[in-house]
Amino acid sequence: MNILQEIVQAYKTFGQVFYHFWWIVFPVVFYYLFKFLWMDFVQKAWLQSLSWTLLEVIPPKDLEKGPKPMESIYQGLVGVVVAFNVFEEFLKGVLTDVFSFELVGSGGEAHFYIRTQTKFRNLIEAQVYAQYPDAQVVEVEDYTKNFPKVIPNKNWDLWGSDLELAMPDPYPIRTYDKFEESITGTMIDPIAAFVETMGTLPPGQNIWLQIVTRPLPEKWREDEMKLVQKLAGRISNGEKGFFADLMDVLANLFKAMSGPVEFAKADKKEEQPLEFRLTPGEKDQLKAVEENLGKNAFKIKMRVLYLGRKEGFDKSFVSAFFGALRQFNDLNLNSLKPENQSKTYANFVAVDQRLQMRKRKIYKRYKERDTTGKKFVFSTSELATVWHFPDMGVKTPAVTRVESKKGAAPANLPVQ
Repeated sequence: MNILQEIVQAYKTFGQVFYHFWWIVFPVVFYYLFKFLWMDFVQKAWLQSLSWTLLEVIPPKDLEKGPKPMESIYQGLVGVVVAFNVFEEFLKGVLTDVFSFELVGSGGEAHFYIRTQTKFRNLIEAQVYAQYPDAQVVEVEDYTKNFPKVIPNKNWDLWGSDLELAMPDPYPIRTYDKFEESITGTMIDPIAAFVETMGTLPPGQNIWLQIVTRPLPEKWREDEMKLVQKLAGRISNGEKGFFADLMDVLANLFKAMSGPVEFAKADKKEEQPLEFRLTPGEKDQLKAVEENLGKNAFKIKMRVLYLGRKEGFDKSFVSAFFGALRQFNDLNLNSLKPENQSKTYANFVAVDQRLQMRKRKIYKRYKERDTTGKKFVFSTSELATVWHFPDMGVKTPAVTRVESKKGAAPANLPVQ
């Protein structure tokens, strides 16, 4: 009975406090709610007003370059980052421009697409031709329009998931400079496993990898550098904050009053150098994180879809694709994995209805290149590792290539 009275009294106390201070609580709550809804509305309206172009890049036949040139292309795209004033950001909903890099496997073929605002088409072409002079860049119709508006349906099914990082953003995945044969020093192209998997797809089956990117200004590094300080031992793992320290003092106050007096030792040894305090693995982590934070970065929304006709639908292709994705995992650093909130599965209650809803939702978001939901940060080297053009060592016929090189006409060619 006493417990019930205490609960009732607690509710009365809360009600009295709320009665006297509602005029402070409500405006704050409504402000943040209004800001969220308003920004969502104006940003979607602004994005819908833009003109978009889909470009297919056909790599050259004898490409001897690895992912390194692709990193230069991504660095060139960071130039679109500009500062917005209050009017542009909060009234017009203007955002930093996004680019979508997509690898599409369809019926045994692999295609490389870049979706960009129409005004940046020349920028994309200039960056690609600067690094790959013999490549071919052509404007194409959006391939998603060749598929049903709603999937799943009676003829089509799909499996999909957004991707996320297993560790904080500054920890890099396994990048292209680590893909090297130890004896001969030959570069192992990490994109080969993807296109080989796509080359085995039968007609009517498709795998889509989408990477929607938004360049970040360099100031994003300020908060992330705290991780470097922590790994270097300059920020203690035991720092708990003011209130935690206060509780610790109060908890040990009686013990300190009743126990013997202890004096601090004056001959405290100097802290050992960093190279002796860190294990070899910790040293590698610190070096990798510092190098990763020294590069330009992109906010990433990455998702994978496998969709196809029901008569040939085989989820073993999903396993094969994620097997190829595991090559980027480094257990000491970072790795990519499916994001559970978006993955097309359901358990317990209304399983079929919820599963169908999830499938339709991720399919719609893919077609719209939507960035809603969990995102992460990739440096230019990480992005170049996952999405680049295959070199000549990738022999699969799945990749369409430019057969002949382009060249200028001879200078002494007679003019009629």
